[in-house]
Amino acid sequence: MAKPIFVRFDVPDDVENKALEALESARDTGKIKKGTNEVTKAVERGIVQLVLVSMDVQPEEIVAHIPPLCDEKGIPYVYVKRQTDLGAASGLDVGSAAAAIIDAGKSKALVDEVIENLKKIRE
Repeated sequence: MAKPIFVRFDVPDDVENKALEALESARDTGKIKKGTNEVTKAVERGIVQLVLVSMDVQPEEIVAHIPPLCDEKGIPYVYVKRQTDLGAASGLDVGSAAAAIIDAGKSKALVDEVIENLKKIRE
């Protein structure tokens, strides 16, 4: 098995599920970006509240630049296990390698909770 290019951190299932729920709610009541290119541009502009990155992307070079870029910009990010889950929460019929919440809309409290949990996980 190939060595991972970037260091991942384990995300408990409940945090992952809340992040996906927040993405789905933000899709309906706020604003999101989906796909590696759109997410990268939004992170570079500093307009993102939370980034979701899929762990099953092959080759992983496709998303390997996103976590370091988020760290550089001070933007929280969370890993999700499957592209299909990320795509579904983004409103797509196909998987998505990455997604970003730009405006949380009605999911603001959920996004804040996920961010607090991520801070504890990464300490």
